[in-house]
Amino acid sequence: MTGDASLFATLSKRNKEGYVSFRNNSRGCIIGISDIGKAPYPVIKDICLVTELKHNLLSISHLANYGYGINFVKDKCSIIDSSTGSTIFEGIREDNIYVFYLLEDANTAGRCLMAKSIESQLWHMRLGHANMDTISRLSTKKLVRGLPDISFKKDTVCSECEKNKATKSAFKSKNAVSTTRPLQLLHMDLFGPSRIASLGGKLYAFVIIDDFSRYKWVYFLARKNDA
Repeated sequence: MTGDASLFATLSKRNKEGYVSFRNNSRGCIIGISDIGKAPYPVIKDICLVTELKHNLLSISHLANYGYGINFVKDKCSIIDSSTGSTIFEGIREDNIYVFYLLEDANTAGRCLMAKSIESQLWHMRLGHANMDTISRLSTKKLVRGLPDISFKKDTVCSECEKNKATKSAFKSKNAVSTTRPLQLLHMDLFGPSRIASLGGKLYAFVIIDDFSRYKWVYFLARKNDA
């Protein structure tokens, strides 16, 4: 049982399914039951989510019911898959309690593990989220040393590219006038510096159009901050 809902792969909270009594005579309510872990990593089934529980507790009999073998020695405890005989994960003894690190296994702590990823997508990220057509040309023309000769197709969705490369849709022009009086809505545009200066030597232009009357003002500016 645990009080941390973030440990579950999937969890749908339900109505009260029972209570757990604590040492101070208070009680925690069981509000959900689900699995912790996700294949191909070890999965522990039917873990209770208990309100107000400050620690994660693992029952030996619960593991035995699901076909795991448990081997205790002086400084560690091994959880063994009875069908294959392989060690699923190990716990270390801290004082008189055996502690399991399910999200960061003690056996793999400190190691650098390779993350599996689609190779073309991995190179897309390594090259600063470059366009797949560009990467394909780099690969075909052998312009980057170490770039593999694989198919670079835009067959997957990159969430970072969707967020940062999205463009706004153009606003369509409208024939009807939505304003009712002059100066109610002004359209403004500041542009420059121009390659050719005005007769007064100005390089910037500030254009203002009144939406109702379509009256226009054009101001030529020497500096941008004069707007």
